[in-house]
Amino acid sequence: MTPSMAGAYIGAVSSGFSGRSYSPPVLHPASPRLQFQHWQDMHGIMPLYDASRILRYASLPLWVVLLSISALLVVGLEMLGLPASLLIGPMVGAIILALSIGQGSLRVLRWPLLFGQALVGFLMARTITVDILKTMAADAPLFLAMILSVIVAAAGLGWLLTRWQVLPGTTAVWGSSPGAASAMVIMSEAYGADARLVAFMQYLRVVFVAVAASVVSRLWVAADGGNPPAFILFPPVDWQALAATIALTCLSAYVAVRFRIQGGTITLPLVLGSLLQGFGLLTIELPLWLLAISYALIGWNIGLRFTRGIVMHAARALPRVAASILLLMSICGCMAFALHTFAGVDPLTAYLATSPGGADSVAIIAASSDVDVPFVMAMQTGRFLVILFTGPMLARFIARRSGLAEKPV
Repeated sequence: MTPSMAGAYIGAVSSGFSGRSYSPPVLHPASPRLQFQHWQDMHGIMPLYDASRILRYASLPLWVVLLSISALLVVGLEMLGLPASLLIGPMVGAIILALSIGQGSLRVLRWPLLFGQALVGFLMARTITVDILKTMAADAPLFLAMILSVIVAAAGLGWLLTRWQVLPGTTAVWGSSPGAASAMVIMSEAYGADARLVAFMQYLRVVFVAVAASVVSRLWVAADGGNPPAFILFPPVDWQALAATIALTCLSAYVAVRFRIQGGTITLPLVLGSLLQGFGLLTIELPLWLLAISYALIGWNIGLRFTRGIVMHAARALPRVAASILLLMSICGCMAFALHTFAGVDPLTAYLATSPGGADSVAIIAASSDVDVPFVMAMQTGRFLVILFTGPMLARFIARRSGLAEKPV
């Protein structure tokens, strides 16, 4: 390329990316779009289209941009005290980037993603302790009745959303599952549902439930309770236990793919980790920095596949989805009242135990309140296990009864 040609090329590119030299299309004088573009031109502000084009061809690697946006969102969510920030932050950051540069420009590699999913399985296995199992066994009929009641209520709402075609296929069924949000998002994709809309429903419910549980706890209990656990990204680590956990995570992911086990990246490490931990053969070591990597991979994988059409579909469905979440929370509140009236459980313990999902947030709130923590966690864990193993069958049953096949948005 000659110097004159290079100069002409640079001049053309700079004129394309310059706010003042941007030439708006000829529109009707009363057009709001023309008035806005004229205001941009007068103030030297680059139009959104050109800004998106610069981001798309920026020399800064897009992964660095995505990581920076995700980190800022995680910090902001943590400052606001909202739950699941390590997953919601990267997911929202990936959605922002996907809508700016277009779907498909970035993609999470398959094996790191499978490793992250299997790690979530071991995280869930770590919550299944001998004490929780003893608490569940002591009041098995009560636990079973409450767990099945919440699941039936959630399935009924999911069926209604499916019949009304608020969301495509069985997406509403997976999104309405009252618990195990991360597992439901991961497993829904393996069974043909739209993981993006499942994540939208699940994490919207997590936020609703966590905020409601926090408000009820603050109103019910005096302010002398303990503080939530500190956000420690790099805690002391048992490196031998961590190496064993990582090795079993890799093995679980490989076996699930090798033998084509649907949802196996969650169920296999859950079963394996629970058994080894129960027999004292494994200490599941999961430092927060490793979980942050796992959550980021899962969040990015979901968010980077969002399109403007999916966002518009979620926005249209938001009122009805939010109404179904509030109705489910109200039903669970009635169950908590029944648990208090007929079983003698104190009201706050009953409310936290029957809260439909957000087990991590409920655990933090319970730990900082004067409640029966083993009872709360036993109810949450029992419901999670039942949902995990009955969710696929329930989704297929509702799909057959509703007469709707899976179809993309």
